[in-house]
Amino acid sequence: MYVLTIDQQGSTSDIDRVPELIAALRNLTPVPFERSVGDELQGVVEQAADVVDVALHALRDGHWYVGIGIGAVGLAPGASPREGSGSGFVAARKAVELAKGAAGQVPLSVVSGTMVRSKDLQAHAGEDAMASANAQAVLRLIGRLVQQRTQAQWRVVDRLRAIQGEARHGSQKQVARELGITEQSVSRAVLRSGWQEEWAARPAAAMLLDYAHSLAARTSTEGNQ
Repeated sequence: MYVLTIDQQGSTSDIDRVPELIAALRNLTPVPFERSVGDELQGVVEQAADVVDVALHALRDGHWYVGIGIGAVGLAPGASPREGSGSGFVAARKAVELAKGAAGQVPLSVVSGTMVRSKDLQAHAGEDAMASANAQAVLRLIGRLVQQRTQAQWRVVDRLRAIQGEARHGSQKQVARELGITEQSVSRAVLRSGWQEEWAARPAAAMLLDYAHSLAARTSTEGNQ
């Protein structure tokens, strides 16, 4: 499982943005996110693609530190994330703290957690950490694209995403008509926003998260044998 802990930046001098983000995530994913403590929210996610969606949406706003923890989760069906336990929650806490210390970088971190302490598994733990670092690197690259977009570019990107399930042929022409701008303006926005690169890279980020998850699960299984 994946645990996402998302903490608001500069919360002492800003408004409380937690309810707004929770509402936005409710429209993005069926996974429930709740306030955990202070200006922080948390959710337990099963699918790596959903992790990518949530993380990039939070980075878009520019107001959040994103911590992604990979590991075991003890949580009863329908229970609040606040009632959860396990290495996934421990890893998410460490990840969000690392994200806060990522000065000058995209404020996102991925940490693989395990409750196993056997010395025989130290090599596996190093492999787990490397897999998490690879997922983190790709997510930060995509996150940089997301964070650097202008509002005008977001208008175009959001409309393109809204119709991406339809036939792609002519979609830019449709967006230009809906927004009252030229097709050339849409093409420039797509090029400069890195929208196509983002959507090409999202599956790679999800695959790397899945790989890190499989390694963490293997380490835990072997440690319990």
